[in-house]
Amino acid sequence: MTRLSRRSLCATLAVAGLVFGAATADAVEIKKIHFLIPGGAGGGWDTTARATGEALTKAGLIESASFENMSGGGGGKAIAYLIETADRQQGTLMVNSTPIILRSLRGRFPQSFRDLTPIASIIGDYGALVARADSEFADFAAALEAYRGDPRSAKVAGGSVKGGMDHLIAARIFQAAGADPNKVVYVPYDAGGKALAALLSGETELLSTGFGEAIEAARQGQVKILCVTSPERLAAAPDVPTCKEAGADMTFVNWRGFFAAPGLPDELADAYADLLGRMQKTEIWKEIRDRYGWVDIYKPRAEFVAFLEQQEGEMKALLNALGIETVR
Repeated sequence: MTRLSRRSLCATLAVAGLVFGAATADAVEIKKIHFLIPGGAGGGWDTTARATGEALTKAGLIESASFENMSGGGGGKAIAYLIETADRQQGTLMVNSTPIILRSLRGRFPQSFRDLTPIASIIGDYGALVARADSEFADFAAALEAYRGDPRSAKVAGGSVKGGMDHLIAARIFQAAGADPNKVVYVPYDAGGKALAALLSGETELLSTGFGEAIEAARQGQVKILCVTSPERLAAAPDVPTCKEAGADMTFVNWRGFFAAPGLPDELADAYADLLGRMQKTEIWKEIRDRYGWVDIYKPRAEFVAFLEQQEGEMKALLNALGIETVR
């Protein structure tokens, strides 16, 4: 047993709505989960956490799920909160994604994934470059032409801070099309919902976001997706070209997964990881995944850590290639 005695762990789990199952002395049954979301409503983190809670409850794997949005610092506020209140967070999972690597590398917050308990990655969401449905940009080629003439005529909204995931994806798309990535006029908003609202109101001409969010807006007739960063066209939107097809030879997938507070007992961390693995085998999860055009990239515990370490190296090289300084 790590850091907590068997007795104190049982007491903690009881408070958190978790109990030892009858099958074995070490089996942990998770009855409810509180999801901490480091951004506002409507973004990729929010969608992923709520979709996971929906799948877990509808599949009968847990009894209930609750959600808390905590914006600030590009995710840093929620990370600091989870660390500072770790002794009270045994029943909490925080969703995160590639930005936890990016912002740590750039020194935007002092913590990294190593200061938390990585549980598992669950999905990959491709990036998308989006315009309003009534935009003068009929396709990516038109947006690229405008960008080359005057980058301010192709301003890009995103649901993360400058130098964050949405900014980086937009810069990489234009770079892959032969344009200067450092000229992107990027306008940050608190999560994808506000970034979409900015696009629709005319504050920007383009939106860089996850495909899962883009496809929902496209189905409602609000936007058109100019390209998606997948290697092949996606079944959820077969008419949408890949960025490579559109003239920007690049692919990218943004993982999303869950972290727990530091010092979480291994038995509980393993139980969370196992629960998320079982969720991915359910029919309700497959329906949700396909609805958003996600791909499964389940990597539990040690596999997740190895993946994070590998991506840290890859992201550092990419940032440096774009002239963005890193501190780690």
